[in-house]
Amino acid sequence: MLRLALYQPDIPQNAGTMIRLAACLGVAVDIVEPAAFDVSDRHFRRSGMDYIERAAVTRHDSFRAFEAWRREAGRRLVLAETDGASTHTGFAFRPGDIVMVGRESAGVPPEVYAAAEASVHVPMRRDLRSLNVAVAAAMVVGEALRQLHGYPAAGE
Repeated sequence: MLRLALYQPDIPQNAGTMIRLAACLGVAVDIVEPAAFDVSDRHFRRSGMDYIERAAVTRHDSFRAFEAWRREAGRRLVLAETDGASTHTGFAFRPGDIVMVGRESAGVPPEVYAAAEASVHVPMRRDLRSLNVAVAAAMVVGEALRQLHGYPAAGE
């Protein structure tokens, strides 16, 4: 199963949207703490609606804890960044990959970038800074699911 990891999310509405996306598409979610909000935050709950209870969410106390879990599980970390080495459509995703998105305000620190086995970006106009993190996550996860024939069957 594909996984989506949120590195220290800043904005509860974006995190809720990504968890809703993951619940609907059958993708597990990893939240790498610390988040900039409490999961009981009303904005987080409202954006995730009742989908939060339907998502497979694992919380990790730190990047170090996440990294230890990931390595033990033998999963490849694919970082979605504005300066990723490959386009998301030109990259070959594998079953079990973890797609990680960074903080809305700062991306990821060098230690996280160094731990990733690969990095991808969504091609966009050069004169604009970046997509919303939830939109970028949806595009990258969607492409990974397409390649892996991982979309849920109708009615599942």
